[in-house]
Amino acid sequence: MRVLFFCSAVKDIAPEYNSAARSLVKAACDKGYEIVSGGTVKGTMAVVCETAAECGARVRGVLPAFMRGLEHPALTDLEWTDTMAERKEKMREGVDLVIALPGGIGTMDELFETFTLAKLGQFHGKLAVLNIGGFYDPLAALLDHFVAANMLTPEDRKILHICSTTNEIEALL
Repeated sequence: MRVLFFCSAVKDIAPEYNSAARSLVKAACDKGYEIVSGGTVKGTMAVVCETAAECGARVRGVLPAFMRGLEHPALTDLEWTDTMAERKEKMREGVDLVIALPGGIGTMDELFETFTLAKLGQFHGKLAVLNIGGFYDPLAALLDHFVAANMLTPEDRKILHICSTTNEIEALL
């Protein structure tokens, strides 16, 4: 069983985002999940790696070769890729649940590609975002707009679980 975290590589973010990351990683570890992430020493990715290591879980990181030197020392498994596209593909392998924590454009790229693959039947895990403090309210509004404009079916809209609390996401584990 694997859970994949998409998250920020930025250090100076709201502390509640990293606190929520710790809580979710611990909950996943307690249920026996292997943790997968971008695997760097930066931002919330570092928090995910460190928390999983503290819990004694397997921690898998996937990084493109141009990021050599940024790999987190707590990783128990490290895979190098040639491109960011290959990185995303490798991160999703064998994953049961993807959790997008608050993040920027890289997180959005990972989330939307995975959402698209799920919609097309090419990704079979669950997909959730942690909408802590309303961070993903604009995304929820955009998806609802897509539904209203017939660009996304109501059924496909349900693929992405928008969760306001860590408990809601823990229920998906």
